[in-house]
Amino acid sequence: MEIGFLLKGLIVGFLASIPLGPVGVLSIQRTINKGVTSGLISGMGAATVDAFFALVAALGLTFIINFIEEQQFFIQLLGGGVLILLGTRIFSTNPIKQIRRHRKQKNKLIEDYFSVVFLTLSNPLAVFLFVAAFAGIGMVTSKDTPLSSSLIISGVFMGAMMWWSTLTFLINLFRKRFRLKQLWWINKIAGIFIIVFGVAAMLAVFFE
Repeated sequence: MEIGFLLKGLIVGFLASIPLGPVGVLSIQRTINKGVTSGLISGMGAATVDAFFALVAALGLTFIINFIEEQQFFIQLLGGGVLILLGTRIFSTNPIKQIRRHRKQKNKLIEDYFSVVFLTLSNPLAVFLFVAAFAGIGMVTSKDTPLSSSLIISGVFMGAMMWWSTLTFLINLFRKRFRLKQLWWINKIAGIFIIVFGVAAMLAVFFE
């Protein structure tokens, strides 16, 4: 049944999103500081790129996969640099000013979305996760139809959004309990975590 492709894609998308990397930390930080909509839109940015990586893996777009392999050194350095800059920005953000600013004007949701899209794209090595996942469960073969491939990609996106929706709504339940001093510390801790992710990504290039 074709619905099986959708369900398998959904499971892969959900499980692939669970590890709390820099995008997860960023989504939590935005949910606490800006609200559930900002966190959810940030998660949608990550889900969009996951669906794109799944498309590359499902269609066997070897020219893209080969490009990622060949340029892995520079891509990983770029991704690490982006994380360090982002982490530094979060670390230096004053939550009081941020809250006041967002009370006076609407959240820049488009900026939240595309910042995560760019951040996730700067780590295209995730495409190999989907290649391995699809190969491991035999989801993509030469007999697959455009419909089955479309259902797989849709499932990945839906599964990823299920995870990000769950995470942001759970965090939002406790959002009002945080005081300004705690928000200040959350920004510092989130910024440090993201900087560490960036430094680790850059160092990994030289030790691989």
